Amino acid sequence: MTTRVLTGITTTGTPHLGNYVGAIRPAIEASRQPGAESFFFLADYHALIKCDDPARIARSRLEIAATFLAAGLDTERVVFYRQSDIPEIPELNWLLTCVTAKGLMNRAHAYKASTDANEAAGEESDQGVTMGLFCYPVLMAADILMFNAHQVPVGKDQVQHIEMARDIAQRFNHLFGAGRELFVLPEARVDEEIALLPGLDGRKMSKSYDNTIPLFAGGAKGLKEAIAKVVTDSRLPGEAKDPDSNALLTLFSAFASAEDTAAFRAELIAGLGWGEAKQRLFERIESQIGPMRARYEALIANPAEIEAALQAGAAKARAIAAPFLAELRAAVGLRSFTAAAANAKPVEAAKAALPLFKQYREADGRFYFKFNAADGRLLLQSQGFEQGREAGQWVGRLKAEGVAVLASLPGQLGEGVSEAELAAALQQLADAA
Repeated sequence: MTTRVLTGITTTGTPHLGNYVGAIRPAIEASRQPGAESFFFLADYHALIKCDDPARIARSRLEIAATFLAAGLDTERVVFYRQSDIPEIPELNWLLTCVTAKGLMNRAHAYKASTDANEAAGEESDQGVTMGLFCYPVLMAADILMFNAHQVPVGKDQVQHIEMARDIAQRFNHLFGAGRELFVLPEARVDEEIALLPGLDGRKMSKSYDNTIPLFAGGAKGLKEAIAKVVTDSRLPGEAKDPDSNALLTLFSAFASAEDTAAFRAELIAGLGWGEAKQRLFERIESQIGPMRARYEALIANPAEIEAALQAGAAKARAIAAPFLAELRAAVGLRSFTAAAANAKPVEAAKAALPLFKQYREADGRFYFKFNAADGRLLLQSQGFEQGREAGQWVGRLKAEGVAVLASLPGQLGEGVSEAELAAALQQLADAA
């Protein structure tokens, strides 16, 4: 089964070494795995929420795109695009906004953090809160649902947004699906093993701490100068060092094998000088970053190459988004009058809609089926099966034997559904056969 994975990068800054190790490198490696269909996008609409400096946003878009390409992103294998090049996304954002409860947005962590800070400062709770910040989770849902992504790699602080996207998708499916699952329910993928690099002072590497090591900016000289600023103690060469008292060993391990890391640790304990240790660290990182930097600088000098790659990616993305949005527009009633007239069904036919079995496969690789009433309500939901034929066999038994099989069926009735209601729906389906 192909799993569609979607990753967005907000364009508000210049990537540093921590971004590369913690997000860029693992995302590119994951895109090379068999069975992965990867979507990477520059979240430049999201950037407008966080930054009002047009020059910074423009520069960040260029630098982040160049970084991914220089780091080895295969644009033939993945879909790589700018959010702002896909007009279907803001339109879907509006369709989703119209079914999203304000109460759901009130619970968003970013919004609550802003209101809590305002109240603590004695300000009006919504002081400085824009609708962009307030509705941020809906736009994120549109990014994800536009391409029906199965998985979205996020940090723990973003899991709530994926849960909100699921809530919004379920609401839309219920209101407009007419028995169909228009949107896949996405899952958050949180990698517990993801590397979080320490910065110069040992804290998490972050621009907010001003402790970052540049990825490409400043060239080899800038990298070496930054590494020289890593905080260490005053122990002299020949004195045993504590490898865990500073960031050097962790930084080294992000670019070295377990064996090389163990050897580096042993040398520190044996008295390797801090200056020599920092030189070793620089050489190790530069051996991997240097070739990418050369490619990055060539791309920055030729933005037309980056633009061509993004436009090609946008064409692939829109080939999926445009027909899907047309389906969603029709589902909510935004159809052309001629198409509506041609496809109109008599009232009697609409009333004759039948209950429906639907078999499908989820992102966990297991097979499921559900049985919906003619009005779209869920009557019966199965548990997962290892093989599709198992799900099909249970559907066949339900059609042939009715509710008598419920006692042994791996599944459960929909909320508020009785066995009598299920039996009546199964009989309705049998009578129409």
